[in-house]
Amino acid sequence: MGFWDVIWLLIWSFVMVSYLIVFFLIIVDLFRDHTLNGWWKALWIVLLFFIPFLTAIVYLVVRGTAMAQRYQGNDPRPVDDTEQYLAYRPSDTPASDIHRAKELLDRGVISQGEFEALKDKALGHKF
Repeated sequence: MGFWDVIWLLIWSFVMVSYLIVFFLIIVDLFRDHTLNGWWKALWIVLLFFIPFLTAIVYLVVRGTAMAQRYQGNDPRPVDDTEQYLAYRPSDTPASDIHRAKELLDRGVISQGEFEALKDKALGHKF
């Protein structure tokens, strides 16, 4: 195997791996999109198998913007809950810490065990 054969092998390997990544991202995006009819999803998948490169390019051009929005996630509720959970900082009084932890528990952001751990921490109990 000559030098140029190795170079061509590397180039084609890169192209195939890149296509597989795009292929699987398109498949995931198709199933993530709840607005698209099932028949359209089936048509896109069939076209991806029979006309792979052209279909991938057309899909990225036609549905690329919506694909990016779905990838970033448009549902603000889980992000808000996660940010509130991560932004939890102890306050000056144990009562306010327990009150904030109880609010998180009532909304379902934390479990009962996590609430108990936060309450014990606010009361100064050792673990």
